[in-house]
Amino acid sequence: MNGTAGHVPEGDELSVGELERAERASLRRVSGLSTELSDITEVEYRRLRLERVVLVGVWTEGTSEQAEASLGELARLAETAGSEVLDGVVQRRNRPDPATYVGAGKVRELRDIALAAGADTVICDGELAPGQLRQLEEKLKLKVVDRTALILDIFAQHANSKEGKAQVELAQLQYYLPRLRGWGDKMSRQAGGRAGGGNGGVGTRGPGETKMETDRRRIHKRISKLRKELAAMSTIRETKRSRRVANSVPSVAIAGYTNAGKSSLLNALTGNGLLVEDSLFATLDPATRQARTVDGRPYTLSDTVGFVRHLPHQLVEAFRSTIEEVTRADLLLHVVDGADAAPHEQVSAVRQVLSEIGAEQDSAGPPEIVVVNKADALDATKFAQLRGLLPEALFVSARSGAGLDELHAAIAEWLPRPEVYVDALVPYTRGELVSRVHTEGELMEREHTAEGTRLRAKVRTELANALEPFATTG
Repeated sequence: MNGTAGHVPEGDELSVGELERAERASLRRVSGLSTELSDITEVEYRRLRLERVVLVGVWTEGTSEQAEASLGELARLAETAGSEVLDGVVQRRNRPDPATYVGAGKVRELRDIALAAGADTVICDGELAPGQLRQLEEKLKLKVVDRTALILDIFAQHANSKEGKAQVELAQLQYYLPRLRGWGDKMSRQAGGRAGGGNGGVGTRGPGETKMETDRRRIHKRISKLRKELAAMSTIRETKRSRRVANSVPSVAIAGYTNAGKSSLLNALTGNGLLVEDSLFATLDPATRQARTVDGRPYTLSDTVGFVRHLPHQLVEAFRSTIEEVTRADLLLHVVDGADAAPHEQVSAVRQVLSEIGAEQDSAGPPEIVVVNKADALDATKFAQLRGLLPEALFVSARSGAGLDELHAAIAEWLPRPEVYVDALVPYTRGELVSRVHTEGELMEREHTAEGTRLRAKVRTELANALEPFATTG
């Protein structure tokens, strides 16, 4: 990485008291981010040309490696959204500039970098306030997108189910509502009656409501409708969940950072064929599959939406009912990408969101098994480092199958077991009860008699109640 102003030793922690003014104001070029197409003809380039972007981040805390890793993740997000990353810069500051994010002087430098690269968009590695967004666009004369809007755009592209689309639309509307602003003549204000002294001329004396006000009213109405729709969908999901609880089927939820391999792990554990893609946020719509422990007990295994650092609060709010499925499970498989440069930061980002949801529910959450995926990609040094960071973790490879037997055993050990002992003589006409004992309980002894099937087993309370009329006394 080449510094455009000053040099900071790699790995230094940010100390507000020791920051030099030149360093604090510098924009630092981050190398290795360009994804510009090469070795193609001009005609092919024009046909394939994507949105061309330059990334900019403000480094306020942590090490320089962490700042560059954050910008590297922003580059992957931009690529997932369909953009072509041309360049990336990081500025070291105590805090983002409240007016322009990077400071007035550095805006001009950023514009020169963007123009030199041929970019049409600048993406900021943080959530911009409406004023920051407006001023940056006015000064750069380019489209400006922040991290939140970028993630929302990716979610909008990947949502497939009706609920997923509604959740993303709600998050987008909540984000854009305070950021409505004029775009030239298209959104110019209309003055009602003789407002403005009547000097606006023909076409400006409108119905007394600006276009932005009209848009706000329509957005509020749409938000209200989406919330009602999502509440109804949440009720349906809660009904299904209550049915599973009534049937005493334990639930296991898979959670983790985006692209950690959650869907691959679900496929490996169940043999199902969910979408598996080397892409951020490939899975947005939760999927639930049936599975069995090594000793034959049934349980459900649910894949969930991936997390990311600084997950927009609008998305957390919109996907709340989906995320709550994780906090209500009997067991959580927390999947970590072992090949990532900073897996401990992934773990912290996931746990932060889950703890916030759990705190609101006044719940400690389910027991957690940390599963380090992609273990086949680790060398001995990285394996030892991860073992030190995550001593309780299980190391697996969803691709090769390594470690899955240990994971199956751990799931069987952690899931709640049937607790009611029954000794029942079940008539042959009630074969469905015998079948349920086989699938839901722990069968200890079975004997066929002239009157029916005698069963000694441990089952859950609901099944024990169904077997009560056939209980034996000796």
